[in-house]
Amino acid sequence: MTTLPLTPASADHGRLNCGYFERGECRSCALIETPYGQQITDKESWCRETLAEAAPRIWLPTFASGVRDFRNRAKLAVGGSARHITLGILDQEFHGVDLRDCGIQAPAIRTVIPVLADFLDGTGLEPYDVSARRGELKFVHVTAAPSGELMIRFVVRTQHGLDVLRSRKGPLSELVPDASVVSVNLLPEHKAVLEGSREEMFRGESLRMNLDRVDLHLRPQSFFQTNTAVAIGLYNQVAEWVHAVEASNLWDLYCGVGGFALYCASPSRLVTGVEVSEQAIESAKVSAAELGIDARFLAGDATGFAEANLAASTGVERPDCVIVNPPRRGIGARLSAALENSGVEHIVYSSCNAVSLAKDLARMPAYEVAQARIFDMFPHTKHLEVAVLLQRR
Repeated sequence: MTTLPLTPASADHGRLNCGYFERGECRSCALIETPYGQQITDKESWCRETLAEAAPRIWLPTFASGVRDFRNRAKLAVGGSARHITLGILDQEFHGVDLRDCGIQAPAIRTVIPVLADFLDGTGLEPYDVSARRGELKFVHVTAAPSGELMIRFVVRTQHGLDVLRSRKGPLSELVPDASVVSVNLLPEHKAVLEGSREEMFRGESLRMNLDRVDLHLRPQSFFQTNTAVAIGLYNQVAEWVHAVEASNLWDLYCGVGGFALYCASPSRLVTGVEVSEQAIESAKVSAAELGIDARFLAGDATGFAEANLAASTGVERPDCVIVNPPRRGIGARLSAALENSGVEHIVYSSCNAVSLAKDLARMPAYEVAQARIFDMFPHTKHLEVAVLLQRR
Protein backbone atom coordinates (compact mmCIF):
# COMPACT_ATOMS: atom_id res chain seq x y z
CA MET A 1 0.00 0.00 0.00
CA THR A 2 1.11 3.59 -0.63
CA THR A 3 1.87 5.68 2.45
CA LEU A 4 0.38 9.15 2.30
CA PRO A 5 2.61 11.53 4.29
CA LEU A 6 1.76 15.17 4.82
CA THR A 7 4.44 16.96 2.81
CA PRO A 8 5.98 20.22 4.11
CA ALA A 9 4.36 22.13 1.26
CA SER A 10 0.90 20.80 1.99
CA ALA A 11 1.39 21.45 5.71
CA ASP A 12 2.30 25.08 5.01
CA HIS A 13 -0.95 25.55 3.11
CA GLY A 14 -3.08 23.58 5.58
CA ARG A 15 -3.82 20.76 3.16
CA LEU A 16 -3.72 17.00 3.40
CA ASN A 17 -2.69 15.27 0.17
CA CYS A 18 -4.63 12.01 -0.10
CA GLY A 19 -4.08 9.47 -2.85
CA TYR A 20 -7.35 7.73 -2.05
CA PHE A 21 -9.27 10.93 -2.78
CA GLU A 22 -7.25 11.76 -5.89
CA ARG A 23 -7.89 8.30 -7.33
CA GLY A 24 -11.60 8.52 -6.51
CA GLU A 25 -11.42 5.54 -4.14
CA CYS A 26 -12.72 7.41 -1.09
CA ARG A 27 -14.56 10.73 -1.00
CA SER A 28 -15.46 10.76 2.71
CA CYS A 29 -13.30 13.85 3.29
CA ALA A 30 -15.24 15.91 0.76
CA LEU A 31 -13.40 19.17 1.55
CA ILE A 32 -9.89 17.75 1.62
CA GLU A 33 -8.80 19.83 -1.40
CA THR A 34 -9.94 23.06 0.29
CA PRO A 35 -7.19 24.76 2.33
CA TYR A 36 -7.88 24.24 6.00
CA GLY A 37 -8.11 27.95 6.77
CA GLN A 38 -10.81 28.29 4.14
CA GLN A 39 -12.66 25.29 5.60
CA ILE A 40 -12.79 27.11 8.94
CA THR A 41 -13.95 30.37 7.36
CA ASP A 42 -16.71 28.60 5.43
CA LYS A 43 -17.91 26.74 8.52
CA GLU A 44 -17.99 29.94 10.53
CA SER A 45 -20.06 31.69 7.86
CA TRP A 46 -22.52 28.83 7.59
CA CYS A 47 -22.89 28.39 11.35
CA ARG A 48 -23.41 32.12 11.98
CA GLU A 49 -26.04 32.21 9.28
CA THR A 50 -27.79 29.14 10.70
CA LEU A 51 -27.87 30.65 14.19
CA ALA A 52 -28.63 34.21 13.01
CA GLU A 53 -32.05 34.34 14.67
CA ALA A 54 -30.52 33.28 17.99
CA ALA A 55 -28.11 36.25 17.64
CA PRO A 56 -25.20 35.18 19.88
CA ARG A 57 -23.78 38.25 21.63
CA ILE A 58 -20.19 36.98 21.39
CA TRP A 59 -18.61 34.54 18.95
CA LEU A 60 -15.39 33.17 20.41
CA PRO A 61 -12.58 32.13 18.02
CA THR A 62 -13.07 28.73 16.43
CA PHE A 63 -11.19 25.89 18.11
CA ALA A 64 -9.40 24.38 15.11
CA SER A 65 -8.00 20.90 14.59
CA GLY A 66 -4.96 19.56 12.79
CA VAL A 67 -5.38 18.44 9.21
CA ARG A 68 -4.19 14.87 9.81
CA ASP A 69 -3.78 12.21 12.53
CA PHE A 70 -6.79 13.56 14.44
CA ARG A 71 -9.34 10.74 14.33
CA ASN A 72 -9.25 8.49 17.40
CA ARG A 73 -11.68 5.89 16.12
CA ALA A 74 -11.77 3.90 12.88
CA LYS A 75 -14.94 2.10 11.84
CA LEU A 76 -13.56 -0.24 9.20
CA ALA A 77 -15.79 -2.24 6.88
CA VAL A 78 -14.36 -5.65 5.97
CA GLY A 79 -14.25 -6.39 2.24
CA GLY A 80 -12.27 -8.44 -0.24
CA SER A 81 -12.20 -12.22 0.10
CA ALA A 82 -11.07 -14.85 2.57
CA ARG A 83 -7.30 -14.52 3.19
CA HIS A 84 -7.25 -11.35 1.08
CA ILE A 85 -9.39 -8.97 3.08
CA THR A 86 -9.58 -5.19 2.90
CA LEU A 87 -10.20 -2.87 5.83
CA GLY A 88 -11.77 0.48 5.00
CA ILE A 89 -15.03 1.18 3.21
CA LEU A 90 -17.30 -0.47 0.66
CA ASP A 91 -17.83 1.24 -2.69
CA GLN A 92 -21.20 1.66 -4.42
CA GLU A 93 -21.04 -1.93 -5.66
CA PHE A 94 -20.15 -3.10 -2.11
CA HIS A 95 -16.59 -3.96 -3.08
CA GLY A 96 -13.95 -3.43 -0.40
CA VAL A 97 -11.66 -0.39 -0.57
CA ASP A 98 -8.61 -0.77 1.65
CA LEU A 99 -7.82 2.43 3.59
CA ARG A 100 -5.09 1.24 5.92
CA ASP A 101 -2.97 4.34 5.17
CA CYS A 102 -5.75 6.89 5.72
CA GLY A 103 -4.09 10.13 6.81
CA ILE A 104 -6.78 11.32 9.22
CA GLN A 105 -6.49 8.27 11.50
CA ALA A 106 -4.37 8.44 14.63
CA PRO A 107 -0.91 6.96 13.99
CA ALA A 108 -1.56 4.11 16.44
CA ILE A 109 -4.60 3.10 14.39
CA ARG A 110 -2.72 3.21 11.08
CA THR A 111 0.01 1.07 12.61
CA VAL A 112 -2.33 -1.67 13.83
CA ILE A 113 -4.62 -1.96 10.77
CA PRO A 114 -2.16 -4.08 8.70
CA VAL A 115 -1.60 -6.31 11.73
CA LEU A 116 -5.33 -6.87 12.11
CA ALA A 117 -5.72 -7.50 8.39
CA ASP A 118 -3.04 -10.20 8.50
CA PHE A 119 -4.63 -11.72 11.58
CA LEU A 120 -8.05 -11.90 9.92
CA ASP A 121 -6.50 -13.35 6.75
CA GLY A 122 -5.10 -16.13 8.94
CA THR A 123 -8.55 -17.04 10.26
CA GLY A 124 -9.82 -17.93 6.80
CA LEU A 125 -13.15 -16.27 7.60
CA GLU A 126 -15.09 -14.80 4.68
CA PRO A 127 -15.89 -11.09 4.63
CA TYR A 128 -19.61 -10.42 4.70
CA ASP A 129 -21.02 -10.05 1.19
CA VAL A 130 -23.73 -7.39 1.42
CA SER A 131 -25.31 -8.27 -1.95
CA ALA A 132 -25.38 -12.03 -1.33
CA ARG A 133 -26.08 -11.67 2.41
CA ARG A 134 -23.52 -14.27 3.37
CA GLY A 135 -20.11 -14.33 5.00
CA GLU A 136 -18.83 -13.63 8.50
CA LEU A 137 -16.62 -10.57 8.97
CA LYS A 138 -18.54 -7.29 8.94
CA PHE A 139 -16.54 -4.59 10.70
CA VAL A 140 -13.45 -3.88 12.77
CA HIS A 141 -13.64 -0.90 15.14
CA VAL A 142 -10.40 0.48 16.55
CA THR A 143 -10.21 3.25 19.16
CA ALA A 144 -6.92 4.84 20.24
CA ALA A 145 -6.28 6.61 23.55
CA PRO A 146 -3.66 9.37 23.83
CA SER A 147 -1.45 6.88 25.70
CA GLY A 148 -1.36 4.64 22.61
CA GLU A 149 -3.55 1.97 24.20
CA LEU A 150 -6.18 0.51 21.88
CA MET A 151 -9.67 -0.91 21.99
CA ILE A 152 -10.33 -3.41 19.18
CA ARG A 153 -13.77 -4.71 18.35
CA PHE A 154 -14.66 -7.29 15.70
CA VAL A 155 -18.21 -7.44 14.37
CA VAL A 156 -19.24 -10.83 12.95
CA ARG A 157 -22.45 -12.36 11.69
CA THR A 158 -22.73 -15.75 13.42
CA GLN A 159 -21.61 -17.81 16.37
CA HIS A 160 -19.14 -19.56 14.06
CA GLY A 161 -17.24 -16.34 13.46
CA LEU A 162 -17.18 -15.65 17.19
CA ASP A 163 -15.90 -19.18 17.92
CA VAL A 164 -13.09 -18.89 15.36
CA LEU A 165 -11.92 -15.56 16.76
CA ARG A 166 -12.17 -16.86 20.32
CA SER A 167 -9.94 -19.81 19.43
CA ARG A 168 -7.27 -17.34 18.26
CA LYS A 169 -7.42 -14.74 21.01
CA GLY A 170 -4.09 -15.91 22.43
CA PRO A 171 -2.11 -15.17 19.25
CA LEU A 172 -4.06 -11.94 18.83
CA SER A 173 -2.89 -10.75 22.26
CA GLU A 174 0.71 -11.28 21.19
CA LEU A 175 0.16 -9.45 17.90
CA VAL A 176 -1.45 -6.38 19.50
CA PRO A 177 0.03 -5.97 22.99
CA ASP A 178 -1.20 -2.35 23.14
CA ALA A 179 -4.82 -3.50 22.96
CA SER A 180 -6.14 -3.19 26.52
CA VAL A 181 -9.67 -4.05 25.34
CA VAL A 182 -10.64 -6.66 22.74
CA SER A 183 -14.19 -7.81 22.08
CA VAL A 184 -16.41 -9.47 19.49
CA ASN A 185 -19.87 -8.20 18.65
CA LEU A 186 -22.55 -10.36 17.02
CA LEU A 187 -24.65 -8.72 14.30
CA PRO A 188 -26.71 -11.50 12.65
CA GLU A 189 -29.23 -9.22 10.94
CA HIS A 190 -28.79 -7.67 7.49
CA LYS A 191 -29.03 -4.06 8.65
CA ALA A 192 -27.25 -0.81 7.89
CA VAL A 193 -25.91 -0.60 11.45
CA LEU A 194 -22.44 -0.99 12.96
CA GLU A 195 -23.15 -3.33 15.86
CA GLY A 196 -25.54 -5.81 17.41
CA SER A 197 -26.69 -6.24 21.00
CA ARG A 198 -24.48 -9.17 22.04
CA GLU A 199 -20.87 -8.50 23.05
CA GLU A 200 -18.22 -10.97 24.26
CA MET A 201 -15.15 -9.53 25.94
CA PHE A 202 -11.82 -11.19 25.13
CA ARG A 203 -9.64 -8.82 27.13
CA GLY A 204 -10.30 -5.96 29.53
CA GLU A 205 -13.51 -4.05 30.13
CA SER A 206 -12.82 -0.41 29.24
CA LEU A 207 -10.25 1.74 27.47
CA ARG A 208 -8.72 4.43 29.66
CA MET A 209 -9.01 7.65 27.65
CA ASN A 210 -6.37 9.75 29.36
CA LEU A 211 -7.18 13.39 28.65
CA ASP A 212 -5.39 16.44 30.02
CA ARG A 213 -6.88 16.30 33.53
CA VAL A 214 -9.58 13.62 33.48
CA ASP A 215 -9.41 9.94 32.60
CA LEU A 216 -12.58 8.62 30.99
CA HIS A 217 -13.39 4.92 30.60
CA LEU A 218 -14.75 3.82 27.24
CA ARG A 219 -16.46 0.49 26.79
CA PRO A 220 -17.09 -1.03 23.35
CA GLN A 221 -20.52 0.57 23.00
CA SER A 222 -19.57 3.93 24.56
CA PHE A 223 -19.76 7.21 22.67
CA PHE A 224 -16.80 9.58 22.63
CA GLN A 225 -15.94 12.47 20.35
CA THR A 226 -13.78 11.26 17.45
CA ASN A 227 -11.23 14.09 17.75
CA THR A 228 -9.44 13.89 21.10
CA ALA A 229 -7.63 17.24 20.99
CA VAL A 230 -10.76 19.16 20.03
CA ALA A 231 -12.83 17.23 22.59
CA ILE A 232 -10.43 18.39 25.31
CA GLY A 233 -10.87 21.96 24.06
CA LEU A 234 -14.66 21.57 24.19
CA TYR A 235 -14.61 20.13 27.72
CA ASN A 236 -12.37 22.93 28.97
CA GLN A 237 -14.52 25.63 27.35
CA VAL A 238 -17.71 24.29 28.93
CA ALA A 239 -15.98 24.02 32.30
CA GLU A 240 -14.82 27.63 31.95
CA TRP A 241 -18.39 28.77 31.29
CA VAL A 242 -19.78 26.77 34.21
CA HIS A 243 -17.14 28.16 36.58
CA ALA A 244 -17.73 31.72 35.30
CA VAL A 245 -21.46 31.61 36.11
CA GLU A 246 -20.63 30.14 39.53
CA ALA A 247 -23.03 27.23 39.18
CA SER A 248 -23.68 25.49 42.50
CA ASN A 249 -26.00 22.75 41.23
CA LEU A 250 -25.17 21.38 37.78
CA TRP A 251 -26.96 18.83 35.63
CA ASP A 252 -25.22 17.12 32.73
CA LEU A 253 -27.97 15.63 30.53
CA TYR A 254 -26.95 13.07 27.88
CA CYS A 255 -23.76 12.83 29.93
CA GLY A 256 -22.31 9.74 28.23
CA VAL A 257 -19.23 8.57 30.16
CA GLY A 258 -19.24 11.81 32.14
CA GLY A 259 -16.83 14.08 30.29
CA PHE A 260 -18.59 17.41 30.87
CA ALA A 261 -19.67 16.56 34.43
CA LEU A 262 -16.19 15.50 35.50
CA TYR A 263 -14.47 18.49 33.92
CA CYS A 264 -16.94 20.84 35.63
CA ALA A 265 -16.88 19.20 39.06
CA SER A 266 -15.64 21.13 42.09
CA PRO A 267 -15.91 20.71 45.88
CA SER A 268 -18.53 23.47 46.06
CA ARG A 269 -20.69 22.19 43.21
CA LEU A 270 -23.32 19.45 43.23
CA VAL A 271 -23.02 17.56 39.93
CA THR A 272 -25.59 15.13 38.49
CA GLY A 273 -25.13 13.27 35.20
CA VAL A 274 -27.99 11.51 33.39
CA GLU A 275 -27.54 9.09 30.50
CA VAL A 276 -29.72 6.31 29.08
CA SER A 277 -26.79 3.88 28.71
CA GLU A 278 -26.17 1.94 31.92
CA GLN A 279 -22.68 0.97 30.70
CA ALA A 280 -21.76 4.62 30.21
CA ILE A 281 -23.04 5.49 33.69
CA GLU A 282 -20.94 2.73 35.24
CA SER A 283 -17.90 4.09 33.41
CA ALA A 284 -18.61 7.61 34.66
CA LYS A 285 -18.84 6.32 38.24
CA VAL A 286 -15.44 4.64 37.89
CA SER A 287 -13.84 7.87 36.67
CA ALA A 288 -15.45 9.90 39.45
CA ALA A 289 -14.19 7.44 42.08
CA GLU A 290 -10.66 7.55 40.69
CA LEU A 291 -10.67 11.35 40.75
CA GLY A 292 -12.23 11.54 44.20
CA ILE A 293 -15.16 13.51 42.80
CA ASP A 294 -18.46 13.38 44.66
CA ALA A 295 -20.74 13.34 41.60
CA ARG A 296 -24.01 11.51 41.07
CA PHE A 297 -24.60 9.58 37.85
CA LEU A 298 -28.00 8.14 37.00
CA ALA A 299 -29.12 5.82 34.21
CA GLY A 300 -32.31 7.12 32.65
CA ASP A 301 -33.97 9.21 29.97
CA ALA A 302 -32.71 12.80 30.07
CA THR A 303 -36.04 14.32 29.04
CA GLY A 304 -38.04 12.29 31.55
CA PHE A 305 -35.60 13.14 34.33
CA ALA A 306 -35.78 16.86 33.54
CA GLU A 307 -39.56 16.91 33.30
CA ALA A 308 -39.97 15.12 36.62
CA ASN A 309 -37.44 17.13 38.59
CA LEU A 310 -37.78 20.60 37.09
CA ALA A 311 -41.49 20.46 37.86
CA ALA A 312 -40.74 20.36 41.59
CA SER A 313 -41.34 23.75 43.18
CA THR A 314 -38.43 23.41 45.61
CA GLY A 315 -35.73 20.98 46.57
CA VAL A 316 -32.10 20.11 45.98
CA GLU A 317 -32.93 18.60 42.59
CA ARG A 318 -33.35 21.98 40.93
CA PRO A 319 -30.16 23.12 39.16
CA ASP A 320 -28.94 26.61 38.40
CA CYS A 321 -27.07 25.38 35.30
CA VAL A 322 -27.85 22.56 32.87
CA ILE A 323 -25.54 21.08 30.22
CA VAL A 324 -27.16 19.30 27.28
CA ASN A 325 -25.18 17.32 24.71
CA PRO A 326 -27.83 15.54 22.62
CA PRO A 327 -27.51 13.44 19.45
CA ARG A 328 -27.98 15.10 16.05
CA ARG A 329 -31.74 15.36 16.41
CA GLY A 330 -31.33 17.85 19.28
CA ILE A 331 -33.15 18.00 22.60
CA GLY A 332 -36.59 18.29 20.96
CA ALA A 333 -39.82 20.01 21.94
CA ARG A 334 -40.41 18.32 25.31
CA LEU A 335 -37.02 19.03 26.87
CA SER A 336 -36.94 22.51 25.33
CA ALA A 337 -40.29 23.24 26.98
CA ALA A 338 -39.16 21.84 30.33
CA LEU A 339 -36.08 24.08 30.29
CA GLU A 340 -37.98 27.12 28.98
CA ASN A 341 -40.40 26.93 31.91
CA SER A 342 -37.83 25.92 34.51
CA GLY A 343 -36.38 29.19 35.73
CA VAL A 344 -32.87 27.71 35.39
CA GLU A 345 -30.44 30.59 35.06
CA HIS A 346 -27.92 29.13 32.58
CA ILE A 347 -27.84 26.38 29.95
CA VAL A 348 -24.80 25.12 28.06
CA TYR A 349 -25.81 23.40 24.82
CA SER A 350 -23.20 21.40 22.89
CA SER A 351 -24.47 20.43 19.45
CA CYS A 352 -23.18 18.43 16.50
CA ASN A 353 -26.01 19.80 14.34
CA ALA A 354 -26.45 23.56 14.17
CA VAL A 355 -29.78 23.15 12.34
CA SER A 356 -31.43 21.24 15.21
CA LEU A 357 -29.74 23.60 17.67
CA ALA A 358 -31.36 26.59 15.96
CA LYS A 359 -34.79 24.89 16.20
CA ASP A 360 -34.31 24.16 19.90
CA LEU A 361 -33.14 27.71 20.64
CA ALA A 362 -36.26 29.07 18.92
CA ARG A 363 -38.34 27.00 21.36
CA MET A 364 -36.64 28.70 24.33
CA PRO A 365 -37.18 32.47 23.87
CA ALA A 366 -36.65 33.05 27.60
CA TYR A 367 -32.93 32.53 26.97
CA GLU A 368 -30.40 34.60 25.04
CA VAL A 369 -27.14 33.26 23.64
CA ALA A 370 -24.39 34.97 25.61
CA GLN A 371 -21.47 33.22 23.88
CA ALA A 372 -20.97 30.73 21.06
CA ARG A 373 -17.97 28.82 19.80
CA ILE A 374 -17.31 26.39 16.96
CA PHE A 375 -15.18 23.32 17.57
CA ASP A 376 -13.90 21.77 14.35
CA MET A 377 -14.28 18.15 15.38
CA PHE A 378 -14.52 16.92 11.77
CA PRO A 379 -11.93 18.53 9.43
CA HIS A 380 -12.32 18.06 5.67
CA THR A 381 -16.11 17.67 6.04
CA LYS A 382 -19.04 20.06 6.42
CA HIS A 383 -19.74 18.79 9.94
CA LEU A 384 -18.87 20.72 13.08
CA GLU A 385 -19.57 20.97 16.79
CA VAL A 386 -20.89 24.23 18.21
CA ALA A 387 -21.37 25.08 21.87
CA VAL A 388 -23.43 27.95 23.25
CA LEU A 389 -23.86 29.49 26.68
CA LEU A 390 -27.46 30.52 27.31
CA GLN A 391 -28.50 33.05 29.94
CA ARG A 392 -32.04 33.60 31.11
CA ARG A 393 -33.28 37.01 29.99
